Amino acid sequence: MSRQATRSIPLLRASLDRWQERDALLKDGVLALTLTLLAFVPPLSQIGAQIGDLPERPANVLSVGLVLAQTVPLAVRRRWPAACLAVIAGAFAVHQALGFATTFASMGLYLALYSAGAHQVRLRHGLVVVASAGYAVLAVVLNRLGSPNSLPDYLAFSLALAAAWLVGSTVRKRRTEEAKRRRLAAEVATAAERARIARELHDVVTHHVTAMVVQADAAQFLLTSAPERAGEGLTAVSDTGRRALTELRYLLGVLEATGEAASADPAGAGRAPALGRVGDLVEQARRSGQPVEFGEQGERRPQSVDVELAAYRVVQEALTNALKYAAGKPTRVLLRHGDVHIEIVVTTDGPAAAPVARKPGPAGGRGLAGLRARVRMLDGELEAGPRPGGGFEVRATIPSKPLQE
Repeated sequence: MSRQATRSIPLLRASLDRWQERDALLKDGVLALTLTLLAFVPPLSQIGAQIGDLPERPANVLSVGLVLAQTVPLAVRRRWPAACLAVIAGAFAVHQALGFATTFASMGLYLALYSAGAHQVRLRHGLVVVASAGYAVLAVVLNRLGSPNSLPDYLAFSLALAAAWLVGSTVRKRRTEEAKRRRLAAEVATAAERARIARELHDVVTHHVTAMVVQADAAQFLLTSAPERAGEGLTAVSDTGRRALTELRYLLGVLEATGEAASADPAGAGRAPALGRVGDLVEQARRSGQPVEFGEQGERRPQSVDVELAAYRVVQEALTNALKYAAGKPTRVLLRHGDVHIEIVVTTDGPAAAPVARKPGPAGGRGLAGLRARVRMLDGELEAGPRPGGGFEVRATIPSKPLQE
């Protein structure tokens, strides 16, 4: 293939794309104008729809008007398909009954039938009945006028007309099914996004509010038992509230922006929950009165945003449950950084009646159920349940996806 031909292909595609973006009325107007011009090209007069076979009558002003009536209405074939078909079919019938010579304009009948099948929305069955009755009347009139055609001829021509309608109906059906698929896909995507937002809000709000309640209760107790230490508890409540506001602002920023905009914002990246900020969660739990041991094994490497956030949320939810169901009990947080996966293990001593996410429902377990779904989307696994010797353990394994430097 020559260079000139290679260059012309993208130009042709660009031209077709621009044409597809044009208004439907403009495109149909161009179609009607083109068919009108071709109708007056003598070599094309042999191509067209013809059923009467009556003695040919010389052309006159009326015949020209009937030719135009079979082409011009195509300019509104998508906006008013039934009206377009009625005018074109009527002009075609009169043209055949008067015995004028066939022209290329008669192809407008097939286009009108296709357009009615593809774009008519209301009273489709009624339109079919009226069109069929009109064709039957035309056949009777042509027979009375001396047409040599027999019943099989009229039936064969009716099949050609029906085929044009059926092609349009098929296109309309496929278009409707495609629109339905897109709508369902949009609904599924919307539901998934709402579930994601709900998980994020649950993880942020539940953790910080739980910590603030525990800290506030401790401060209230200290007001009577050790007033000099009550200020520390109130300071912890204030710090936790500020952290909650910071995370909520970050979450709202992510929801309002695109992924590229959010990831490109250095200020937002500094507020984003990540593995490097797990220590803040541990410190916050300690200030709430929860004895937490924190350890890391292996070399920590920057991971993708999804992996960092999932690991952070696992620790956050586990510490929240520890504060709610085993307040004051020893808790251990361990991060293992491997070459192929990251493992998070959070164990809490105490009663084995901690919440389990295996029984979904409004009574509890929403956080762990959401975490399990989040980890599964990353091809990871999350297990949570009572320990044999008492207490509760949350263990998550997430495939490692280090960032390319």
